[in-house]
Amino acid sequence: MSTYTLDTATSRANPTPAPMKRLTVPAIRNRKGKEPIVMLTAYTTRMAQLLDPHCDVLLVGDSLGQVIYGLPSTLPVTLDMMIAHGAAVVRGSYHSVVIVDMPFGAYEASPERAFESAARVLAQTGAAGVKLEGGTAMAPIVEFLTRRGIPVMGHVGLTPQAVNALGGYGARGRSNAEHAQILDDARAIAEAGAFGIVAEGVVESLADEITAAVSVPVIGIGASARCDGQVLVAEDMLGLFERTPRFVKRYDDLAGRISAAVEAYAAEVRSRDFPSAEQVYAARD
Repeated sequence: MSTYTLDTATSRANPTPAPMKRLTVPAIRNRKGKEPIVMLTAYTTRMAQLLDPHCDVLLVGDSLGQVIYGLPSTLPVTLDMMIAHGAAVVRGSYHSVVIVDMPFGAYEASPERAFESAARVLAQTGAAGVKLEGGTAMAPIVEFLTRRGIPVMGHVGLTPQAVNALGGYGARGRSNAEHAQILDDARAIAEAGAFGIVAEGVVESLADEITAAVSVPVIGIGASARCDGQVLVAEDMLGLFERTPRFVKRYDDLAGRISAAVEAYAAEVRSRDFPSAEQVYAARD
């Protein structure tokens, strides 16, 4: 059960939570081949509150660099940024496993550097684990972390932190050599102790092979419906951006609805119809 007690009388950010038991990393690992895992990104407390009842995993993705801060890529995202948003998402959730991305430069140099960064993330956010990108080269780091009690989710295929080396955001695994390398990457990360793997932007047949080849859940994004679960950037699937990747299905048009609401507000302000009697305070009698 949740151990949080929130003062719901003083903050709109803290509505009364519905008590529920939070899922655990072992519970997610044990979902391999069973009920599909529902995963979405979350960066703020309020969004976490809205997504949490429907999700199994909330990912505090380094995609916040683009979604929240308007940065051109994930590369400028810092560990402090990830920790601040990770803590916010933990505060807003009671059911989902919260995983925080390790940003570029926070883990690649050495296992020791990775442990220092990951330990900060878990201690300062309350999250259940971290996610890091990379395959065979990162396997020793994954093993180092997991042997020291830090749950790790892997990420193979299209790895946005390596966009400069990859040359763009196109689908991966089309050539035989790249197909084989990504499959080897997934196997290496699973064998190193990762409790799950995100497979991003890979051709469908490769996603199916990865899912069958490893003993841990594979979470697809631009991959295959036969993966053990799916993840999307919440703002993409909610229609908050005009342009979204091909693999995103828009479940709403929040950008359009927000624009219409603000247009109506602006018109009422300019016509002095807002505030009306219902929104102002009368003088005391």
